[in-house]
Amino acid sequence: MPRAFNFSAGPATLPEPVLRQAQEEMLDWHGVGASIVELSHRGPEFMGVAAEAEADLRKLIGVPDDYAVLFTQGGATAQQALIALNFADPGQPADYVISGHWGKTAIKQVKPYVDARIAASSESDGFRTIPDRATWTLSDDAAYVHITANETIHGVEFRDTPDVGAAPLFADFSSSIASEPIDISKYGLIYAGAQKNLGPVGISVVILRRDLLERAGQPRADIFDYRSQLKGESMLNTPPTWNWYLAGLVFKWMLAEGGVEEFARRNARKSALLYSVIDGSGGFYRNEVGPAVRSRMNVPFFLHDEALDKPFLKQASEAGLISLKGHRALGGMRASIYNAMPEEGVQALADFMQGFRKRHG
Repeated sequence: MPRAFNFSAGPATLPEPVLRQAQEEMLDWHGVGASIVELSHRGPEFMGVAAEAEADLRKLIGVPDDYAVLFTQGGATAQQALIALNFADPGQPADYVISGHWGKTAIKQVKPYVDARIAASSESDGFRTIPDRATWTLSDDAAYVHITANETIHGVEFRDTPDVGAAPLFADFSSSIASEPIDISKYGLIYAGAQKNLGPVGISVVILRRDLLERAGQPRADIFDYRSQLKGESMLNTPPTWNWYLAGLVFKWMLAEGGVEEFARRNARKSALLYSVIDGSGGFYRNEVGPAVRSRMNVPFFLHDEALDKPFLKQASEAGLISLKGHRALGGMRASIYNAMPEEGVQALADFMQGFRKRHG
């Protein structure tokens, strides 16, 4: 049967050419007689895969030479705890701008280790906006300032990099990395779970300015020390080799498609199409996020009558449009339209939404 258009927020759809290449190489990777997932992470075959993945990621998103790249096990939530252990003294202030669910999660992870301060929050308006920069209350001695570049659940995205003064800016880019060009030099550290734009679940990327590694941080096990991870080439223990390999294939696919500049154009068209259908529905559909900060990656929307939710999801699935149910924290619907979602998939969803409105409006 044909593949569905999968609007899942993560684990998310992967590029079909990547899946087909992985399928072809599953039993015999490059003629070695075994799968890459069966080979030692210390062997020359996988070491080559790892080196290529880092080089391709650096090229793809423009990582400067004075920044280190780590491929870490698990997801972004673990990194949220580790950044405090690695870069803040015990009890030192760390400033957090809360623009959605994952910003709240990020500050929760560091409360045992730092004086976690909310510099600004849009929770009072249901996370429909990003607090104006002029209203932020930043600490003079903060270890860092943390933002969530794109809120996967609430569909709110920073469209500009905020100036936070002397403290380094740290950002969770899990759901928007590689979706458009970014100036990494404006950040002290960015991190991202792979399962949205970069590859499969189970591996994350951390990109950090090397001079920050001079900070003592807090007592921690070696496995939680970014300096040790860098020295060990992200292989202090056996890494998730299959996930790393698949991420590397995704990097190559994005480069071959034209890189982040091309995906920025595609993503702008895809999100504009969906928002135009929502805004032009006469209230049948609604998106409650301020237009200036609407996400290009995750489009949450509500039907005017909740009784239509189940028929909408059922008929969408029958039309080959899956994983549109909104997160339990927000309800409604959500279309995640990451790099691997083709424009024809978004067009199919737009056509379905318009047809559904005609049938039920």
